Amino acid sequence: MIERVARRLVVALLERIESGQLTLVEGPSRRVFGSGSPQATVVVHDPAVFVALARGGKGMAQTYVDGLWDSPDVTAVIEVAARNLDGIDRVRRAMTPVREPWQRGRSFLVRNTPLRAREDIAAHYDLGNDLFELMLDETMMYSAAIFETRETTLAEASRAKLDRICDKLDLGPGDHVLEIGTGWGGFAVHAAATRGCRVTTTTLSREQRELALERVRAAGLEDRVTVLLQDYRELEGQYDKLVSIEMIEAVGWKDFGTYFERCAALLRPEGVMALQAITIDDRLYDVEKAQRSFMNSLIFPNGCLPSVEVIARNVARRSDFRMVDLEDITPHYAETLRRWRANVDVSEEQIRALGYDQRFLRLWRLYLSFCEAGFTERRIGSVQIVLGKPRWRGHLATAEACATPAVMSEVAV
Repeated sequence: MIERVARRLVVALLERIESGQLTLVEGPSRRVFGSGSPQATVVVHDPAVFVALARGGKGMAQTYVDGLWDSPDVTAVIEVAARNLDGIDRVRRAMTPVREPWQRGRSFLVRNTPLRAREDIAAHYDLGNDLFELMLDETMMYSAAIFETRETTLAEASRAKLDRICDKLDLGPGDHVLEIGTGWGGFAVHAAATRGCRVTTTTLSREQRELALERVRAAGLEDRVTVLLQDYRELEGQYDKLVSIEMIEAVGWKDFGTYFERCAALLRPEGVMALQAITIDDRLYDVEKAQRSFMNSLIFPNGCLPSVEVIARNVARRSDFRMVDLEDITPHYAETLRRWRANVDVSEEQIRALGYDQRFLRLWRLYLSFCEAGFTERRIGSVQIVLGKPRWRGHLATAEACATPAVMSEVAV
């Protein structure tokens, strides 16, 4: 009976689809909802999926991982869902004042200490360097790349992103750069090798640090690159410039102010910072920040996406930075994720040989599709922000010189 009621509720929601088309297949039954593009198909293997959908995105994700439903194009399913969430979003925003005190009280019981941050980072980034080597390109950059043409390879796009950051900071041999969030050493090696600067970079992942150190040695850059295993709150000293590429998402919503405060304190008065961040729609931030979602429970434990407004507010209140540039690179991230997903598909046998089972592969593909659809439908975005200290008088690379919106429109099509 519960399943029948849940099915009716789900069908009632599907009947409200206004953009895109979804075909629901359940045994011999086949129903089509909506019209136009994108077009998606969901094949239900177990009616328990309808009950689980009451838990929203997390329920949808969990039932996919469990094999209760399938689709020939999971990304399209999530795109259709994302296009038709306005009504649900309005209800969730209306409920936020009621839910927020309880969420805030619950969250303050668990502090994002350096120890907990290490555990959360390890849960994702220490899954195995071999896995990420198969999914990423040779630069091992795990962040939005920048595609200059349709034919641009993933590695070329990753280097283009790194060059854009280096250009925006006008990096040179006289600079000592601090990087918060090493990854596998991609930025540190690239910046030191191409700009001649010194780089001190820090990570909380032991596996990332080990591979980063190997790459630094292989490039012969031991005299210019130092790789630390420290929390950003434990860093000391002052630097000329600072880079943080998609690390802020792991900071947690309660500590965004602390993050910018520490970044500002680690820079000289003439310093400048480049931040690349995944952001959430300003109108969804309060709704999502303390939610136990698919992404922050199964993929990035305790992660939280800031919004552009939240970044600007914390920069103004907790630092002496001035925001001097903001560039939206969202379409590039959707294309980056398509390339990563293609790499996973091509490398499936090798991934299985490493010990990753079918359940993990379903989870991982869903994660990549979830993010790709989010960027395509702009529920989430990607930005590069330049923050200058009070005495910074540097020269910014012009947006016209490096922007490629027309190209990305073509790639997206």
